Amino acid sequence: MNTRWILLDTETTGLSQPIFAVELAAQKMRGWERDGEPFRRLLNHGLAIPPEASRVHGYTREILERDGNPPEEVYREFERYVGGLPAVAYHLEYDWDAVLRPEWKRLGIEPIGTRGFCALKLAQRLLDPVPAGNCKLQTLRQYYRLPERGAHTALGDVETVIDLMQQVLHPLAEKRGLETWDALRQFSEDVWYPSRLPFGKFKGRLYQEAGEDTGVKSWLEWLAESSNEKSSKMGLWYLAQLAAGVTLEDTALLDLDDKGVGSGAGLVVLQHAEIEQYRRLVEAARNRLADLESEFGVEKSKVDSVRAKLFGALRSYYQERDRLRLLIQYREVFIHRLLSDGEEAAEKTTGDYQRESQEKDQEYDSTASALEGKRELNEEETANLKKLWKKLVRMFHPDQYEHDEEKRKTYERLTQAINEARDRGDIELLEMIAKDPQAFILKQGWAAVSLDGSNTLHELRSLYEHLRARILELIETLDELRASPDYAIFCYAEKDDSVIRDVIEAQKGELEKEIGELEAEAKKKAAEIEELVGKSPF
Repeated sequence: MNTRWILLDTETTGLSQPIFAVELAAQKMRGWERDGEPFRRLLNHGLAIPPEASRVHGYTREILERDGNPPEEVYREFERYVGGLPAVAYHLEYDWDAVLRPEWKRLGIEPIGTRGFCALKLAQRLLDPVPAGNCKLQTLRQYYRLPERGAHTALGDVETVIDLMQQVLHPLAEKRGLETWDALRQFSEDVWYPSRLPFGKFKGRLYQEAGEDTGVKSWLEWLAESSNEKSSKMGLWYLAQLAAGVTLEDTALLDLDDKGVGSGAGLVVLQHAEIEQYRRLVEAARNRLADLESEFGVEKSKVDSVRAKLFGALRSYYQERDRLRLLIQYREVFIHRLLSDGEEAAEKTTGDYQRESQEKDQEYDSTASALEGKRELNEEETANLKKLWKKLVRMFHPDQYEHDEEKRKTYERLTQAINEARDRGDIELLEMIAKDPQAFILKQGWAAVSLDGSNTLHELRSLYEHLRARILELIETLDELRASPDYAIFCYAEKDDSVIRDVIEAQKGELEKEIGELEAEAKKKAAEIEELVGKSPF
């Protein structure tokens, strides 16, 4: 394919019309390759940016007034950049149909370029059945280990889509003989439904299983007879595929080892996923899960090291602040009970306050104990952690003992022990379990279990589905960790070790101010009580 086209993306004011673009980015392409420099501009419409949109992309009215340009000026530049080339976007119906076309009409600007195809629809079909569970751009980026490009910036997302197309979608398109622009566009626009049933009694099952499962077949026939036109079309399409003998389309998998195997970087293309292929698929998923688990352990050690430093320096301030908040709360309760139920009922507040105060102190002691000795893992520990998870993930199979209660309990306890050791950063315990899991199980007095691998197609398919779900869960957990303020502090501190000290001093100042205000409020409540009963009970 040698066609020239444009890949674009926007960041906007949200989903409610009228929608205004605040960032526009694009990259000229020739076939699957970049063609020249990218285009990127901020647009200043002179509008307030809704907080929910600003939280996603980080742009505020102040930033746009400082760094943005008038939209008419931006679109004149964009027209010169695009010419008449067809435009592709990952969410074409949003970026092109809901954002750019209405904005150009509002500004009296003729449409720029022509409508191409939706890269999301292309990905959904080429990757079907999607190993990553969904086709969210950042989920696919992490699942296929593509570079970080700046999520939720228009240019960053454009670059991530290029990575996805070059490293993952291109090999799959070639496999299907999609060698021209028109073939790709037609393929993305053809009537098609996902292999995994998206709803209903058999949600998540592959429709191809209807060939061996009469229950799935009957459900598809019921769907085809639905009075709802859309449902009926879907059911008829599935039945037509079955009648034509269509099997699973090629599936883009992860690499099978650390070196990467297959057509793209870290990509393997498998056809007709039967038992041997499922063994390879399970192996690939185990490798990916092991990588993610060790990555999470390393990242969590970074965050915990920051939390330990902050907690150690600020504990007394936070503890005093919380003591005063609790004191004010119970003094208010004392006054309320005194006025409504009398002095004897109000006196019981003293015991309630003392109990909760002790519980708060114990919480601080527990937190201090949990954070004690937390630090960032060194290179040797990081390498060791990765080796450990290569062994530990082989014990993962949630439904292997579902019909044997005692063995199921053992598996659940073993899994819990592994997860708790991971969260604590207890590498020593992880090493003990990985070295001899059976000895660990016996030492705990749990029922013996076999940790051998699965052999049947059903077992392998089930194991793969569980591994895939765990991979997605861990990707989301990593995203949450990386979005935390403490992770951001660590990233800044890597470049400048004075950052943590500055954060501590800033938070001390804020806490001292809040403590002063709380002390004044606590004294005010004490004075009210003394005025009513002649003394303050606590």
